[in-house]
Amino acid sequence: MVALFWPHAVPRVASVCVCKTGSSLETIKSSNDISSLFECGKRFKSPYITFIVSARESSTEEEPFTHGPQGRVAFIAGKKLGNAVWRNRAKRRMRAICCDLGGPWPGSDIVFLAKSAVTRETYSKVLTTCGKTLSRAGFSVEIEAE
Repeated sequence: MVALFWPHAVPRVASVCVCKTGSSLETIKSSNDISSLFECGKRFKSPYITFIVSARESSTEEEPFTHGPQGRVAFIAGKKLGNAVWRNRAKRRMRAICCDLGGPWPGSDIVFLAKSAVTRETYSKVLTTCGKTLSRAGFSVEIEAE
């Protein structure tokens, strides 16, 4: 008789990043939305991340926003810049930066586009630089002094 050892099934829970504002990050998943952001959005560059920003407009008066009034974000790390380990690390870092700076910002869609130096530099330096870039873009950011 053969004994079968089957690991107990553990339910998988989607990871949700809860930010300082108490809300979870609503990400942009549609490729059409991301393409329109790349075409129409305004770019703000830092040495570590390029931000593509676009204001969200309500579709009708009855339904103010399609996905809710809070802002949406997308995190992109291209294949040209590194392997899967690097891309996952860059996305985790960008998500943490977004949460630490007080995002998502209501009424706007923002794409975080990783550059190759985002994982090489210390987190505090990347956070400070990105905070300055987003404040230049007109967002109120909350940078904590360490």
